[in-house]
Amino acid sequence: MGRYVLRRLLQLIPVFIGTTFLIYWLVWSLPGDEFSGKCGDRPCPDSYINLMKEKFNLDDPLIVQYGKYMLNLLQGDFGETFRGIEVGDLIAEAYPNTIRLALVALAIEALIGLTAGILTGLRGRGFLDNLTLVSTLFLISLPVFVTGFVLQIVLGFELGWIKTTVSASPAPWEQLIVPGFVLGSLSMAYVTRLTRTSIAENKRADYVRTAVAKGLPQRRVVGVHLLRNSAIPVVTFLGTDLGNLMGGAIVTEGIFNIKGIGNLVYRGILGKEGLVVTGVVTLLVMVYLLSNLLVDMLYAVLDPRIRYD
Repeated sequence: MGRYVLRRLLQLIPVFIGTTFLIYWLVWSLPGDEFSGKCGDRPCPDSYINLMKEKFNLDDPLIVQYGKYMLNLLQGDFGETFRGIEVGDLIAEAYPNTIRLALVALAIEALIGLTAGILTGLRGRGFLDNLTLVSTLFLISLPVFVTGFVLQIVLGFELGWIKTTVSASPAPWEQLIVPGFVLGSLSMAYVTRLTRTSIAENKRADYVRTAVAKGLPQRRVVGVHLLRNSAIPVVTFLGTDLGNLMGGAIVTEGIFNIKGIGNLVYRGILGKEGLVVTGVVTLLVMVYLLSNLLVDMLYAVLDPRIRYD
C-alpha cells in the first residue's frame, strides 16, 4: 500500500502542473483590459499601468509568468490583487465557510441518499421505491437556484424557521443546514439512485446467494457482503463530489449570502483579478486530486479482493 500511495503521489505531480497551467492560461488569456475600472471612471495613467505590468510580470511570456507564479505558490505565496490585498488572506477568510458548507452538503447527501437507496434497493418495487424515484427525478429536474429560493422564501420569510442569510464568518454550523441541503440536493438524488441500483444488482449476485445458502444471518449478509460491495461506486461518487460541491457553491453562497470561495471567485471574475481566480481554482484542483487518492485507498478497505502491490 505504501508503494502504491507513493506512486500515486508522484503521478499527481504532472497532473497538477498540467491542470494549473491550463487554468493559468485560460484566466490570463481572457480578452479585455485588466486595468479597466481600476482608476474609477477615468482611464488609468500609463505610469500606473507600466508599474502594475512590471509588478505582476504581465510583459513576460505566459510560460515565464506561470513559472514565477508556481515558484511563489510553492512558498505559500498566492500573490496579491491589483489593490494590494494578499490573495492568501482572502482565501483564508473565505475557504473555511465553503469547506463547512461542502461538508454539511456531503453529510446530508450521504445520510439521506444512502438511507433511501438502501431501503429501496432491499425492498424492491413498491410504493416507497416509486416515491423515491419520483422524488429524486424531481430534484434532478429542478435547478439548484430554484430549490434555494423556494426554501429561503418558505422556511425563512413565510415560516421564520431559518435565517434567510448567513452573514457571519465563520458561518455557524446550524445556519448551514438548509444551504447545505440546497447545495447537495442534486448529488443526493444521484446517490440515492446509484445506491438503489447497486444494491438491487448485487442482491442477485452469486456471493450473496452463497452467503444465504450457508445460513448466515440476514444482518450479516446485508451488512458485510452486500453493502460493502455495493458501496464502491457510491464512495467513488461521494469522494469526487466533494470538489464539485466546493466549486459549485457560487449559486448557493449567493442566495444565502455566504462569504465563501464561490463568492470570492465571482467577485474576482467581475474585477478581473486573475490571481484570485487562479489561486482558488488551484486549491480546488488539489482537493480533487487528494480526494481521488483517498477514494482509491478506500477501495481496499471496502473490498478485500482489491490489493495494491
